[in-house]
Amino acid sequence: MSRTVVFILFFLAVFLQAGAYGLTFMLPKLFDLFSANEKDVGLMLMITAIVTILTVYFSGHLSDKFGRVMTLSVACFSISLSLFLYGFATSVGATLILASALLGYGWGLTYTLCPIVLTRLINEHERVRFFAVLSVFVMAGFGSSPVMASILEDNGFSIADSFYVTSVLCFISGVIFWLLVKPIKKYAIDKEFGVQSKLSLSAVRSILTSKAMFPVLMGCLGGSVFAGMNNFQTVFADAKGLEYSWYFFTYTTTVVIFRIVLVKFKGGKNPYRTIGLLQSIMFISILVFYFMPSNGYLYLLVAFLFGIGYGVSYPILVAMAANDADKDLLPQCLQLFSLTYFIGIFAFPLIAGWIIVEVGAPSLLILISILALIETSMAFIRSRAVNN
Repeated sequence: MSRTVVFILFFLAVFLQAGAYGLTFMLPKLFDLFSANEKDVGLMLMITAIVTILTVYFSGHLSDKFGRVMTLSVACFSISLSLFLYGFATSVGATLILASALLGYGWGLTYTLCPIVLTRLINEHERVRFFAVLSVFVMAGFGSSPVMASILEDNGFSIADSFYVTSVLCFISGVIFWLLVKPIKKYAIDKEFGVQSKLSLSAVRSILTSKAMFPVLMGCLGGSVFAGMNNFQTVFADAKGLEYSWYFFTYTTTVVIFRIVLVKFKGGKNPYRTIGLLQSIMFISILVFYFMPSNGYLYLLVAFLFGIGYGVSYPILVAMAANDADKDLLPQCLQLFSLTYFIGIFAFPLIAGWIIVEVGAPSLLILISILALIETSMAFIRSRAVNN
C-alpha cells in the first residue's frame, strides 16, 4: 500500500464516521417521535459529554496499550452500535443512555486520535495544510448526514432510518482503520514520536500555564458556539418557518470550499489575528440570525457567514494548539484541546436545551453571541502577544 493510498483511505474513514456527529443535530426530531423534548436531548448529550470527557482523558492510556489506529477502529465500531441503538429506541430509557455513552466513547477517541495519528505522518510545516484537509472530510461528514436525513424523510423514510444508514458507514470506517494499522506504522515519519500519550494532571497544568492555554480554552468556547447553533438548528428553523436542510447544505458547502482553499494557506504572519477576523464574521452571523425575519435568503447568508467564520478558523486554531505546545507534550496538548472542545460540544446542549424550553430560543442565541464575542476577543489578545 503506497503512502498516497494510506492518506486516501485514512481520510475516507474519517469522512464515513464523521456523519455520526452530524446526526446529533437530528436528535430533536428523533426524540419527537416518542414525545420527548429538547431537555431530554440535552440530558442524553450530557451523558455523552461525561463519557467523552472521561474517554478523552484516558485515550492516551488506551492508545499506548492497544495502538492508536487499532483504538480508532474499535471506536468506530462503538459509534456504529450507538447509532443503531438510537434508531431502535422508542422511549427515553436504558437504550438511549447506552447509545449516548457509546457515542461519547467512540467519538471521543476518533476525534482525539485522528489529529495525533495524522501528525505522525506529516512534518511540522505541513500541519495547517493537512489539518485543513482533515477538517474538510470531518465537516463533509458532519454536514452531509443531516442533508441525507432530510432527503430520506422527503422520500417516505423515518428519521430513524438515517441513523441505521450512518451506522453501517461507521462500521465500514472501523474496518478501514483496522486495515491501516500496519501501513501507518510503516510510513510514520518519527517512529518514536508519542510513545507515551497519557494525559496526566501535571501535563494539564503544564499546558494551561503555557502559551497553548489560549487555543485550548478557545476550543471550548468554539465548541459551545458550534453546538448551540447546530444542535438545535431544527428548532430554530421550525420557529422561523424555514427548512433546516438548506442551512446545513449551505454551511457544509461553504466550509468544505473554503477549507480546500485553506489547504495552501498557513495562517499568515499572525495566525491568531486571522482567527480573530474570521471569528468576528462568526459573531456577526449569529447577530444577523437573531434579528432576521423569516427570510430564506437571509437564512442562507447566516449559514454562509457562520461557515466562513467558524469553519475556516477552526483548523487554524487546532494547528496553533499543536504549534504552541511543547514538543514533549504535543499528544497531550491535542488530547486536552479535544477534551475542552467536547465539553463545549456535548455539555453545552444541556444548558441550551433548558434555555429553549424554559426561556425560549432567542435567549439561547443571545448567550451564543456572547460566547462568540469572548472567543473572538481572546484571539485578538493572543495576536498582540505574537506581535510583541
